[in-house]
Amino acid sequence: MDTLISTPASHTQSDSPALRLVSIHKNFGGVVAVKRFDLEVRAGEIVALVGDNGAGKSTLVKIISGLYQPSDGEIWLNGERVNFRDASDARAKGVEVVYQDLALVEDQPVYMNMFLGRELTTSPLKVLDRKKMARVTQELVDALDVRIPSAKATLSDLSGGQRQAVAICRATHWAGGLVLMDEPTAALGVAETAKVEALISKLRDRGAAVLIVSHNMDQVFRLADRVAVLRRGTQVAVKRIADTTHNELVAMITGLAS
Repeated sequence: MDTLISTPASHTQSDSPALRLVSIHKNFGGVVAVKRFDLEVRAGEIVALVGDNGAGKSTLVKIISGLYQPSDGEIWLNGERVNFRDASDARAKGVEVVYQDLALVEDQPVYMNMFLGRELTTSPLKVLDRKKMARVTQELVDALDVRIPSAKATLSDLSGGQRQAVAICRATHWAGGLVLMDEPTAALGVAETAKVEALISKLRDRGAAVLIVSHNMDQVFRLADRVAVLRRGTQVAVKRIADTTHNELVAMITGLAS
């Protein structure tokens, strides 16, 4: 896969959403983590998932990415109902996740991290095709305007923001249209957060469907087209960002909304 996510010019709102969750329910024994959650995320859209600690946000991300199986409900990707047995099933269907811990290897070059677990080899000896992996990686970081010294740079030599950008580039390269992000800028400073946010916006512009978990309300309003609010596992609302306010979201998250 050497191409970026792209959306055909003929894409319309009537097309199937990249992700559709129907009445997702998850319980762990007698504890209900998520109650009957519904959501659609379309190509070229960023949807933020917000809620207090323990609201069920990370559980939902783990369900979509195959780490958990829902106790009830349906997951649809691009109009096809899917049932993931594990995370590898979800990845095979084009679902990519950027976690806070990034899941990168410090002592490897950027291009090896890009192809981690999916290394390209040359036939018939199955020798690593480092030249092609470096070339594809460099093309991707250039296209997304990610400022790193080189695709051959060792990851440990990069800043936190640059590493986060590499993780997002990897998700972009392998995603079939859906990228999940769990607090992607939580450990970054102001300047590096701005750069990563610009990269996330570029994913939307290139046709990706992005679901982002964030505690940062300012970030939600900068990035998202819509926002879904969870409180104690229950879906409170799904709002267009243009139709809500910071105070309204906080009130829904804390339970103060009438």
